[in-house]
Amino acid sequence: MAYLPQVKIPATYMRGGTSKGVFFRLQDLPEPCQVPGEPRDKLFMRVIGSPDPYAAQIDGMGGATSSTSKCVILSKSSQAEHDVDYLYGQVSIDKAFVDWSGNCGNLSTAAGAFAIHAGLVDPARIPDNGTCEVRIWQANIQKTIIAHVPVTDGQVQETGDFELDGVTFPSAEIVLEFLDPSDDGEEGGSMFPTGNLVDDLEVPGIGTLKATMITAGIPTIFVNAEDIGYQGTELREAINGDPAQLARFEQIRIAGALRMGLIKTAEEAATRQHTPKVAFVSPPKDYRTSSGKEVKAGETDLLVRALSMGKLHHAMMGTCAVAIGTAAAIPGTLVNLAAGGGEREAVRFGHPSGTLRVGAQAKRVDGQWTVTKAVMSRSARILMEGWVRVPVEQL
Repeated sequence: MAYLPQVKIPATYMRGGTSKGVFFRLQDLPEPCQVPGEPRDKLFMRVIGSPDPYAAQIDGMGGATSSTSKCVILSKSSQAEHDVDYLYGQVSIDKAFVDWSGNCGNLSTAAGAFAIHAGLVDPARIPDNGTCEVRIWQANIQKTIIAHVPVTDGQVQETGDFELDGVTFPSAEIVLEFLDPSDDGEEGGSMFPTGNLVDDLEVPGIGTLKATMITAGIPTIFVNAEDIGYQGTELREAINGDPAQLARFEQIRIAGALRMGLIKTAEEAATRQHTPKVAFVSPPKDYRTSSGKEVKAGETDLLVRALSMGKLHHAMMGTCAVAIGTAAAIPGTLVNLAAGGGEREAVRFGHPSGTLRVGAQAKRVDGQWTVTKAVMSRSARILMEGWVRVPVEQL
């Protein structure tokens, strides 16, 4: 029997915010994978180690969580006044598909840093010391992100004293601006696809729940924690080990996706795991984080827990944080009411790993709510760079 060799592809393994992923320059991918399609999807699945019936991704770069089963492609931008095009693929852990339906806000941080590392930003725009404004075109959702990346001696500064809950070690702060994040770009829908700030969402087998359904950052379905029997202080272990509860959240997600017009049939949800997200909110309470730190009620405006790829997230997805900040800025949404109501331009919310502050500027235009910008701080760091290897038959 003839044994085929492995091929090696230039790649960089990066942490961005509370996520990790394998980053590629478009030009470094094998030619069949430089365009969307089955060859690219198969390559990314093999790189990450999916589909894996053991749900461990041992034979790949993935970490068997939604936060670590990710690939990114960057290239010089095809858009005017942008530096790079950034395309994100969420790789399913146990099924054979890559979800291209949304962005990863955490890895948007790393996209800005990687753009400089990879030589995709005009050197004339990179200061010797200071901050480089990297203008990113997020190709999945057709939106602009501005990453303010610190630079020291002409190189991306990665170490620093900025602490991000959910990340063990401090790093340099990168400020992200999500411009015009309302409407995820799908079929020109509005920020509130149903036209309402709060809906009565009928969920088969569960009943009718109050829900705020929004497309800002990423399509998200917000429900009240108490309406589904939770406090809002829960950690991953309280939910992820209970298949019945996870199935209940999936029913809420499917019902919301249908109501938002993201899918036409319930069966479609199985191939759209990345979006929409489901999150539950509550007013502030004292709680202990997954690292054992005490968070007092007075330190937050509200509590939020969110699910990603069918599991409770260990911290908070960056794009979901944009949805939280946007919804909090609009009086009358469930997120806004959990934070105490009224007008606000920023909130600090509690998540399983700690707290996060996110700002958003919302206004009413011709009777419709819109948000011009959402801002938050994250960090990023190269963990490894070189080549990733895959069996040649995968190409």
